[in-house]
Amino acid sequence: MTGLSVRTKLTAWYGGLFLLAGTILVVIDYLLVQSTLPDPARVASTTIGSADALYGAQAGTVVGSPGVAVQLLSGSLDTYRSSTLSTLLVGSAIALVATAGLAVLFGWLMAGRALRPLHDITSTARRLEAGKLDRRINLEGPPDELKELADTFDGMLDRLAESFDSQKRFVANASHELRTPLAVQRTLIEVALADPEVTPELRKLGTHLLHTNERSERMIEGLLVLARSDRGLHARAPVRLDEIAASVVRATSAQAASAGVTVETRLRPRTVAGDPVLLERLVTNLLVNAITYNAPGGWVYVEVRGDPALEVRNSGPVVPPEAVPTLFEPFRRLGGAERTGDTRNAGLGLSIVRSVAQAHGGYTEAQPGRRGGLTVTVRLPPS
Repeated sequence: MTGLSVRTKLTAWYGGLFLLAGTILVVIDYLLVQSTLPDPARVASTTIGSADALYGAQAGTVVGSPGVAVQLLSGSLDTYRSSTLSTLLVGSAIALVATAGLAVLFGWLMAGRALRPLHDITSTARRLEAGKLDRRINLEGPPDELKELADTFDGMLDRLAESFDSQKRFVANASHELRTPLAVQRTLIEVALADPEVTPELRKLGTHLLHTNERSERMIEGLLVLARSDRGLHARAPVRLDEIAASVVRATSAQAASAGVTVETRLRPRTVAGDPVLLERLVTNLLVNAITYNAPGGWVYVEVRGDPALEVRNSGPVVPPEAVPTLFEPFRRLGGAERTGDTRNAGLGLSIVRSVAQAHGGYTEAQPGRRGGLTVTVRLPPS
């Protein structure tokens, strides 16, 4: 029974046990009836003897002799006995098969009813995500094993939700608290570099510290956006995604020109119910990522339409297919590199894109280009 569902196995067990019990009952009934029916030879002899005693003459003389009468009567009784047992056996077998079929049907229905709480648990578990732990089973019924399992599952979800919320609050609070000292550091460095008497060595060091500070600020800002999108949307408003994309393209035109990248667009009207600030960050991250990880003389193609809502394609280095899923993880870059090795971005761009899409009830997909580069699609529900 390997590979069968639990419902099928339970139904098979119900049907098999019922058929076994029915077979035993038929055998017992057959043996009882067989033992209850009289012996033909003994009944014939007793009947002929009683007739002789009653009428004072040999009743068997009617058919010739007593022995012949006994044989005739015994044969008739034996035929009746065999016919009765055969009819009982055939009828019981037919009834057993029909009842076994009904037992299988009722067993299937009862197994489905008994396993319904397990299906509810499975369905709830499939709909859960790291940022959406608000679903519960809330099974109603008697305090049996299944209700205990459902209540235990709900309690586990409560603890997980509390843990995730605590982690998100910590990231948001820590990121917020770090913004002030970073801003102070940047101001001090800029003031020091503005002094005309600064030595070249000190100016070089200050410039390096300023770049490091700017990268830290970008990372903190990314963590704040990531924490905000992970908490979900508290309010939604109609947002024109094509207008946001056009605005982002204009804002990044200087960066694209500096990198020698051509940006082409095809923007159709598309309205999304969501947060305009988060959606703008989603488009910005995709476009900046496509420009940054490109090649001189390369291209970026931005398209807004019905489904997918947004698609960004770019030329660039070849991306191995097995490396694509890791690009959406925080602080991960192509080739398995983490925080170090690339100071152009904080490593949160695509993570924020995925989080913002999920907060709007959508999801993201990425496919490597045949000749290099990457294609990222964002699917969002209609407004």
